[in-house]
Amino acid sequence: MIKQAIIPLAGLGTRLLPLTSIFPKELLPINGVPGIEYIIDECIEAGIKEIIFIISKKKNLIKKYFYQDKIYKDFLAKKKNPRVNNHYKKILKNRKMIKFVYQNKPLGTGDAVLKAYKFIKDKYFLMLLPDDLIFKENCSKAMIKIHKKFNSSVMASMSVDKDSVSRWGIYKFKKKLSKTDYLISDVVEKPNKKNAPSNKAVIGRYILPKSIFSKLLALKPGKSGEIHITDAIRLLINQNEKFIAHNFSGKYLDCGTMSGYIKSNLEISKL
Repeated sequence: MIKQAIIPLAGLGTRLLPLTSIFPKELLPINGVPGIEYIIDECIEAGIKEIIFIISKKKNLIKKYFYQDKIYKDFLAKKKNPRVNNHYKKILKNRKMIKFVYQNKPLGTGDAVLKAYKFIKDKYFLMLLPDDLIFKENCSKAMIKIHKKFNSSVMASMSVDKDSVSRWGIYKFKKKLSKTDYLISDVVEKPNKKNAPSNKAVIGRYILPKSIFSKLLALKPGKSGEIHITDAIRLLINQNEKFIAHNFSGKYLDCGTMSGYIKSNLEISKL
């Protein structure tokens, strides 16, 4: 069983300036709820028991959010408010399963995952990127089912416009396993349109093997001086580690850009 999840949260959030000049993007409200809570809910529903937040000192507000007991207790002592009381109970429950680890230099998702190395106990773990919200189907839960069936690593997949493949990691497929699942032979980080092996993109949900840490430790910084998780995945695939792309059926929302954040608020309000 997959019981642990890593959520990298140390990114600077520059695409959401000026909102993120003071406030971490993961705490920005989406339909009245901090965005990170949707990710936590997905993890809990998928059976995750421990969540490792990778934050930086600049984003200590994320940790502080879960430890505002005095504010809640003082407010609830003066006024009975079921909504606030229920939310405080949820925060108390959630923080018991959250561990905070620091990445103070933004050296990429691969480097962020490395910070959690000593805390991962089992052979596989889940990783979620907080900018990617998926509703109407619990993508992590569906991926865990695929992992159990094939005893393999799994990554979320979605078709993207061919003109936008340079924004994504793009899959090369080996064979079809089912209506929604493909065995992949490669994943290419942000290829140009001409060289893209398909239009199927990696979306921010991964079930990864613990063996990826040894590959990340050996990697040298790639594009933009960062350690890319995709480069480590490619090394594992080249050593015949099985990776499956799962075409999820939920509704995808990108809340990491200003236009995407505004759209996410509108779309979630309709659910």
